[in-house]
Amino acid sequence: MRLAAIVPFLNEERHLERTLASIAGQTHPPARLVLVDDGSIDASPAIAERFAQAHPWVEVMKLSPRPASRDRLARAHVVRAFSAGVSRVRGQADVIAKLDADIDFPPASFATLLAEFEADARLGIAGAFLSSEQDGRIVRERPPAEHVRGATKFYRRDCFDDIAPLSEMLGWDTIDEAKARMAGWKVQSFAIPGGDPLHLRATGSHDGLVRGFSRHGLCAWNYGAHPLAVGLGAIARMRERPRVLGGLAYFGGWLAAGLRRLPRAEPEVRREMRRSQMERIRREARQRLCAS
Repeated sequence: MRLAAIVPFLNEERHLERTLASIAGQTHPPARLVLVDDGSIDASPAIAERFAQAHPWVEVMKLSPRPASRDRLARAHVVRAFSAGVSRVRGQADVIAKLDADIDFPPASFATLLAEFEADARLGIAGAFLSSEQDGRIVRERPPAEHVRGATKFYRRDCFDDIAPLSEMLGWDTIDEAKARMAGWKVQSFAIPGGDPLHLRATGSHDGLVRGFSRHGLCAWNYGAHPLAVGLGAIARMRERPRVLGGLAYFGGWLAAGLRRLPRAEPEVRREMRRSQMERIRREARQRLCAS
């Protein structure tokens, strides 16, 4: 299958070079790679340009500057950058990938995911489980197999066409999955032979773990999480760093968004989200009862 990959980046000089080296080292590298600079003011554009000069299948796009904001992630500008990259490759690939600029991909990552698409014609969105370094250990991050993190988001082109355009709000990488399931597509994360891709900066930690947890709570409001799922999610996050504060920040982010009545995904998307969350909660409850 022909793969095109998009890597949006903003001030990623610390990690971008390692990410690009891991992409070039894939056993099945992309046929096209578009690096989208979303207004960087550090050395990352120069890193991207050097890489493109050495690899003829790579293109660098520079988006027009956008106004400064207190929280650069709050409006999911990464979706705008990704969509700009997609406009350069649409119709040229069977699978389109959105990749973060702070991931170290094992060599078999892309080949493994493309093989999964070939094996299952109903697989619409796929990705890899991610691990990150926590307290000196490499630990797999927590999302379930039926969710694909935005950091390694591989779309079958037909699925992408069914759900486009992507929502430009936090939680976009969950809203797209609800839309895909509603259209009859499967969504799944997979283990990669040789180990998970390594998230060089743990999810949500760009500007502090507490703010990251609060932002996840805002995501939950945006995509219409069931209140029971929010409560259970807050309890689970209390066991993560920073202890207790993470869960409180998550719940507070969701509650604050609700009190402000911030915009949300479409009603049908929220219904699908709640249905799938309750199904997972019931399944996990049955598994624990059987194990006890």
